[in-house]
Amino acid sequence: MKRFILSAQLVLITVCGIAQQKLLTMQDVIGNARTTLAPQNLTQIQFLYGTENYVYAKRAGNEPVWMKGGFKEEEKPFLSLAELNVRLKAAGLDSAKNMPLIQFNQGADWIIGLNGAKVALNPVSNKAIILVEAALAGKAGLEESKAGYVAYLDNFNLFVAKNGDQKQVTTDGSADIVYASSVHREEFGITKGTFWSNSGKLLAFYRMDQSMVTDYPVIDWTTKPAKNVNIKYPMAGDKSHEVTVRVYNAETGAVVYLKTGEPAEQYLTNIAWSPDDKYVYIAILNRGQNHMKLNQYDAVSGAFIKTLFEEKDEKYVEPLVPMLFLKNDPGKFIWQSNRDGWNHLYLYDRNGKVLKQLTKGSWEVLEVKGFDARGERLFYTSTAGSPISRNLYALNVKSGKSVQLTQGLAVHVTQVSASGNTVIDNFSSPEQPRVVQVIETGSLKTKVLLKAANPLAGYATENSSIFTFKSKSGDDLYASLYKPVGFDAAKKYPVIVYWYGGSHAQLVLNSWNAGAGDYWFRYMAEHGYVVLTIDTRGSDNRGKAFEQSMFRRVGDVQMEDMMAAVDYLKSQPYVDAANMGLFGWSFGGFNTVDFMVNHPGVFKAAVAGGPVINWAFYEVMYTERYMDTPQENPEGFAATYLSNKAAQLKGKLLLIHGQQDPVVVQQNSVDFVKKAVDAGVQVDYMIYPGHEHNVTGKDRVHLYQKVTDYFMQNLK
Repeated sequence: MKRFILSAQLVLITVCGIAQQKLLTMQDVIGNARTTLAPQNLTQIQFLYGTENYVYAKRAGNEPVWMKGGFKEEEKPFLSLAELNVRLKAAGLDSAKNMPLIQFNQGADWIIGLNGAKVALNPVSNKAIILVEAALAGKAGLEESKAGYVAYLDNFNLFVAKNGDQKQVTTDGSADIVYASSVHREEFGITKGTFWSNSGKLLAFYRMDQSMVTDYPVIDWTTKPAKNVNIKYPMAGDKSHEVTVRVYNAETGAVVYLKTGEPAEQYLTNIAWSPDDKYVYIAILNRGQNHMKLNQYDAVSGAFIKTLFEEKDEKYVEPLVPMLFLKNDPGKFIWQSNRDGWNHLYLYDRNGKVLKQLTKGSWEVLEVKGFDARGERLFYTSTAGSPISRNLYALNVKSGKSVQLTQGLAVHVTQVSASGNTVIDNFSSPEQPRVVQVIETGSLKTKVLLKAANPLAGYATENSSIFTFKSKSGDDLYASLYKPVGFDAAKKYPVIVYWYGGSHAQLVLNSWNAGAGDYWFRYMAEHGYVVLTIDTRGSDNRGKAFEQSMFRRVGDVQMEDMMAAVDYLKSQPYVDAANMGLFGWSFGGFNTVDFMVNHPGVFKAAVAGGPVINWAFYEVMYTERYMDTPQENPEGFAATYLSNKAAQLKGKLLLIHGQQDPVVVQQNSVDFVKKAVDAGVQVDYMIYPGHEHNVTGKDRVHLYQKVTDYFMQNLK
């Protein structure tokens, strides 16, 4: 009896403790996670060009002000709105009503967004140059050059302007002939369609002919009657678009075509200029994506000069980053490749001879930040410390030795001063929401500028535990697990597993994951759920073999790894294995449906958002990299055509789709519903009119409430 009374008292204390803390709301989870519940930050922190000082924006009372400080310099006000307006008036410009966005780190001039225009203001002379006129604000493809030229798109055609003088570069632009825009469905690291030379006088730009690509219908439901809006959507195995590259001379008006040759269906990626602007380099990838050539072209004549080197792979090659010429030796450049199994840096001469491998190990180089002032050190971010951390390193290009500049098992987001002597380090971990500090790269001494408080300190939530378990293949799989608030080891709890499992994504990181996903996980833990997130094989930043394991049969290794996760969960005494739910979006949506129809009965309920159901319905570039074409791999496409397995479904399944989705077209989920109806299998379906592949804005609250309700109704 005494033991019973003591236990009851402990339970009462626990319940009262939770009651005294706030519970997250759905608005907290979706909206406030990025605003009032986001960790404190230093707004727009950046280096002041030519110095080791940093600046950032804040409010002093009701007044906006830029602060300035340094490693050995105390912070003090640097620029108020009133002081800025004095400078603007001296330059003959209109005043700013509010503190505008300012870039202090681009050069001696301050780059200011002012009343729709983009202005370069010299802080010494108070003279200004209009970089982009207000009349051009909002134009597509807007990009200015160092020589004062501005490229932009108007009515499908490319224009270049300077000092109000506008010149039309192309005349045949249309919905079918696309100029100066990202191509190849933004694969291969492509995010734009214009590339100014170093001098800013020459412009390389894409031309994409997609007239031969099949029209795909997307319905606009906002009109009466509804109307069809066709998009160009090249599906796997079908005709793809044809891309070429042109070069425009802004001083002479001349345009030349780079002779990239045949076949027309190839991928032109990673465009770069030589330091002297005489040549353009393009990584050309065949449609099969297993053979890449780094080609050199004459920028004046467009003639092909030579192939510097080639890369081949029995599965696929995926060039993502253009060549980077050395700052102090234009005859050499750095190339990124995962040819040894991990993404690393290689030093080449201008003729394409590899001089040495600069980085090496069972880890990935993730981002190159640039050189120091002398060009002797190259700064890069990598996973050398751990696959779930991000740290900054300085590489001595000559010796090949690297020095780690940031420390700890955390995710560091960094800026490096022009000299390379100072780093602004913004990092987080599950225990520390945010720390902003500056680092002296020579001494590695640090100065903390901000240590953010836990924005969830008043809420009934605890951090997740990050751990690994083994896949059947022997790989370490990273997972993050939230236990229910008020966890009682003697109880059994329902489970929700969230995953993605596709390339170019990693869910589990040793950071403060202040996004909708993480806060929703905490929300579900408050409501009594165990929440597990995993990165299966196929995920990013674990090396080539880890990602390529899904080649030609996407989903198979992911399902195998999910079964390993299920085995782990079932081994935990607090898990109610009869009440488990599975959730994924996009590739994760495919994996979710794939698992539900191939392993029926393991999960009681599942939610699949924007899922690929038939890879023959998905786009050429992505699908054919991992699956080859339907003609080349009929068995793989048949095995992953999930609608044909709809009859095997057990348990509850909710499919969600944005009705205007141009990425994973709605035909995927509709096809599954039709086959489920034919088989007499019940599925649930939710559409979001007006939304594309992701449900954003205020409707995202509705989405997550829908998902939450579904699990709460079905996992009891």
